[in-house]
Amino acid sequence: MARPRAGSQSDCRTTDIRVLSPTALHGESSWRHESTTLARTSWPLILAFLLQYSLPVASVFTVGHLGKIELGAVSLAGMTANITGYAVYRGLATALDTLCAQAYGSGHKTLVGLHMQRMVCLLWMVTIPVGLIWFSSPWILSMIVPEKETARMAGLYLRILLLGAPGWSAFEVGKRFVQAQGIFTAQLCILLVLAPLNGFLHWLFVWHFKWGFVGAPIAVAVTNTLLPLSLIAYNWGPMISLALPGLLMVEAEWLAFEILTLSSSFLGPDVLAAQSIVITLATLASQVPTPLSIAASTRVANLIGAELASQARLAAKVALAGGVCVGAFNAAVFASLRNYIPRLFTNDEDVARLVATLLPLCTMFQMLDALATGCNALLRGIGRQEVGGYVCLGCFYIVGLPISYVLAFVAHWDLFGLWAGPSLALGLVAAIEACFLFTTGWDQAVEEAKTRIPLLQNGY
Repeated sequence: MARPRAGSQSDCRTTDIRVLSPTALHGESSWRHESTTLARTSWPLILAFLLQYSLPVASVFTVGHLGKIELGAVSLAGMTANITGYAVYRGLATALDTLCAQAYGSGHKTLVGLHMQRMVCLLWMVTIPVGLIWFSSPWILSMIVPEKETARMAGLYLRILLLGAPGWSAFEVGKRFVQAQGIFTAQLCILLVLAPLNGFLHWLFVWHFKWGFVGAPIAVAVTNTLLPLSLIAYNWGPMISLALPGLLMVEAEWLAFEILTLSSSFLGPDVLAAQSIVITLATLASQVPTPLSIAASTRVANLIGAELASQARLAAKVALAGGVCVGAFNAAVFASLRNYIPRLFTNDEDVARLVATLLPLCTMFQMLDALATGCNALLRGIGRQEVGGYVCLGCFYIVGLPISYVLAFVAHWDLFGLWAGPSLALGLVAAIEACFLFTTGWDQAVEEAKTRIPLLQNGY
């Protein structure tokens, strides 16, 4: 995708560019101004994230009504795809949240396209080991999951899904390329077309053509391949120092929940099916705070690149306040509809009852997840991904997962026990990262950005 010329404008992009252009970053700021800016830039991202997440969710809705085994298999395949593929892509691509946004904010626009091109090359190289894992997943999962039919079907889903992996990774890079320039509507325009198409393809392949279970991954793979046709980009080189901590930050959390799904398979098919619904609901709810946090990360990185430390700090406060509001809304929805939501996914009364029992814990989880997501994004905005990586790693694997194991398998709290550990871990992540953000020197972040940009421009 060609980089937009400095003088080109369109009705779709004019407002976004005006909000986040380098010249618009200077001057006085206030809570009202930052709130308005965050709202105007985040709403297209929220819609786009919800639409993009609807692509795999369509598989859960479609396959869930085929049977209990199919529902467990698609959940297991989805979580395995997340941790071994999508989390890797998204984690590495978080380097662009710092590099592209700060480069654009400082006026070094040629670096934005260069970073994008390098990152595409990197992610497509990473697709080789990812593909080997997905192709071998029927054997790998059969050695881990006691339900052999579930493992076989999950492996089949992943093999087919592999066809769309290059497209998904390129689209992930392309999103960050345009977001760094304040263009937040491009991905929304694409997904407004492709999300309904994805739903149609699921119906066509699974029900009309009677392909059954295999129709769902085919539909997702086709849609993922179509995504990057309007967004192809990339970035390489010194970004690795930011990309790897970003990978650790994302992978640590996603792997923890993959372990939960694998652990739930040892508690029986009912628990695994309930876990698939709960993790789908939790991930769906995160599609609102996540794009909100990306808009905040872009805003903070733009301000840091423009050497406006005090305004960046204010924008961070506004973003965290917004995250609290979003988390509270998600929690209210889960609490008020906990007896109705499970039946959207399953007709099995035992599974629905398990989900309804767990949803009260998920209300607390939503608040903590929104705060932790916001803090992680702000760390990317100031270029301190390594802090988030170490904090997530320690909280999830030293605190969260051991507590989950004890409560689920020793205290016999089952699924409730599995979720208690990550919920506590998210609370610790949010608390530690928030303390770091509001005690760190934001002027130092400006100086680091000033040092980093010339090095990148000179091919470092």
